[in-house]
Amino acid sequence: MASALVMDIDENKVDDAVLALLWLTLHDERRAWKGFDWEALDRLYRRGLILDPKGKAKSVVLTEDGLRQSEALFARLFARAQGQ
Repeated sequence: MASALVMDIDENKVDDAVLALLWLTLHDERRAWKGFDWEALDRLYRRGLILDPKGKAKSVVLTEDGLRQSEALFARLFARAQGQ
C-alpha cells in the first residue's frame, strides 16, 4: 500500500510554472490555452497577469505584464544554456 506524500506546496512556484507554460501555448498574440489548475489561474488573475479566466472561452488573455513575465519565466525555467 502506497503512503501519501505530504508536502508544503509553494504556490508561487506553481504559479510561475503555469505562467511560463501559458507562454508555450500562445496564439493570437496574447491568448493561451487555459488547461491548468483553476486556483492557479485565479491567482494569476488576481496578480493582474491574465484577464478573468472564468467563461466559456478555452483560452485566457495575458496582460502586457503577464506576457512579459511568462516569456521570461519560460526562458528561465525551460531553455537550455548555450552549447547544451
